[in-house]
Amino acid sequence: MVIIRSGSWVYAGEVAMPVDIVGLPYDFWYELARVDEQLEPDETAQALGDEGLLYYARFRHAGETVERTWPDSAGYDTIDAAMRDAEARVVSRIVWR
Repeated sequence: MVIIRSGSWVYAGEVAMPVDIVGLPYDFWYELARVDEQLEPDETAQALGDEGLLYYARFRHAGETVERTWPDSAGYDTIDAAMRDAEARVVSRIVWR
Protein backbone atom coordinates (compact mmCIF):
# COMPACT_ATOMS: atom_id res chain seq x y z
CA MET A 1 0.00 0.00 0.00
CA VAL A 2 1.21 3.46 -0.91
CA ILE A 3 -0.38 6.72 0.24
CA ILE A 4 -0.62 8.69 -3.01
CA ARG A 5 -2.37 11.85 -1.75
CA SER A 6 -3.40 13.10 1.68
CA GLY A 7 -5.91 15.76 2.47
CA SER A 8 -8.50 16.95 4.92
CA TRP A 9 -12.03 18.26 4.93
CA VAL A 10 -13.96 20.07 7.62
CA TYR A 11 -16.83 18.34 9.39
CA ALA A 12 -19.56 20.52 10.93
CA GLY A 13 -17.50 23.60 10.21
CA GLU A 14 -15.06 22.78 13.03
CA VAL A 15 -13.30 19.41 12.91
CA ALA A 16 -10.65 18.65 10.28
CA MET A 17 -11.11 15.09 9.04
CA PRO A 18 -8.32 13.29 7.17
CA VAL A 19 -8.64 11.52 3.83
CA ASP A 20 -6.11 9.60 1.74
CA ILE A 21 -5.88 8.22 -1.73
CA VAL A 22 -4.04 4.91 -1.48
CA GLY A 23 -2.64 2.75 -4.24
CA LEU A 24 -2.79 -1.02 -4.06
CA PRO A 25 -1.20 -3.44 -6.55
CA TYR A 26 -4.36 -5.57 -6.62
CA ASP A 27 -8.15 -5.27 -6.66
CA PHE A 28 -8.98 -5.09 -2.94
CA TRP A 29 -12.67 -5.92 -3.27
CA TYR A 30 -12.08 -8.82 -5.67
CA GLU A 31 -9.46 -10.33 -3.35
CA LEU A 32 -11.74 -9.94 -0.35
CA ALA A 33 -14.55 -11.73 -2.17
CA ARG A 34 -12.14 -14.43 -3.37
CA VAL A 35 -10.88 -15.15 0.15
CA ASP A 36 -14.46 -15.19 1.47
CA GLU A 37 -15.51 -17.47 -1.43
CA GLN A 38 -18.08 -14.88 -2.52
CA LEU A 39 -17.05 -14.38 -6.16
CA GLU A 40 -19.74 -14.50 -8.82
CA PRO A 41 -19.27 -17.04 -11.62
CA ASP A 42 -16.83 -15.62 -14.22
CA GLU A 43 -16.03 -12.61 -11.98
CA THR A 44 -12.55 -11.23 -12.62
CA ALA A 45 -10.36 -8.68 -10.91
CA GLN A 46 -10.42 -5.09 -12.13
CA ALA A 47 -7.54 -4.22 -14.43
CA LEU A 48 -4.78 -2.19 -12.77
CA GLY A 49 -3.96 1.33 -13.94
CA ASP A 50 -0.91 2.33 -15.98
CA GLU A 51 1.25 2.46 -12.84
CA GLY A 52 0.27 -1.10 -11.85
CA LEU A 53 -2.04 0.10 -9.07
CA LEU A 54 -5.69 0.67 -8.31
CA TYR A 55 -6.49 3.83 -6.35
CA TYR A 56 -8.94 4.01 -3.46
CA ALA A 57 -10.31 6.75 -1.21
CA ARG A 58 -9.75 6.04 2.47
CA PHE A 59 -11.38 7.94 5.33
CA ARG A 60 -11.58 5.67 8.38
CA HIS A 61 -7.90 4.74 8.37
CA ALA A 62 -6.52 7.88 6.74
CA GLY A 63 -2.96 8.63 7.75
CA GLU A 64 -2.17 5.09 8.85
CA THR A 65 0.96 3.68 7.28
CA VAL A 66 0.49 0.02 8.18
CA GLU A 67 0.69 -2.35 5.22
CA ARG A 68 -2.88 -3.62 5.51
CA THR A 69 -5.70 -1.19 4.98
CA TRP A 70 -9.42 -1.03 4.39
CA PRO A 71 -10.46 1.38 1.62
CA ASP A 72 -13.78 3.21 1.61
CA SER A 73 -14.36 3.33 -2.14
CA ALA A 74 -14.30 1.27 -5.26
CA GLY A 75 -10.94 0.93 -6.99
CA TYR A 76 -10.08 3.32 -9.79
CA ASP A 77 -7.40 3.09 -12.44
CA THR A 78 -6.49 6.78 -12.07
CA ILE A 79 -5.67 8.99 -9.10
CA ASP A 80 -8.02 11.71 -10.37
CA ALA A 81 -10.99 9.32 -10.41
CA ALA A 82 -10.30 8.26 -6.81
CA MET A 83 -10.00 11.91 -5.76
CA ARG A 84 -13.35 12.74 -7.41
CA ASP A 85 -14.94 9.82 -5.54
CA ALA A 86 -13.55 11.10 -2.22
CA GLU A 87 -14.75 14.64 -2.94
CA ALA A 88 -18.25 13.37 -3.77
CA ARG A 89 -18.51 11.69 -0.35
CA VAL A 90 -18.01 14.76 1.84
CA VAL A 91 -19.99 17.94 2.44
CA SER A 92 -17.08 20.37 2.26
CA ARG A 93 -14.08 20.84 0.01
CA ILE A 94 -11.09 18.54 0.44
CA VAL A 95 -7.78 20.34 0.63
CA TRP A 96 -5.17 18.00 -0.89
CA ARG A 97 -1.51 18.22 0.06
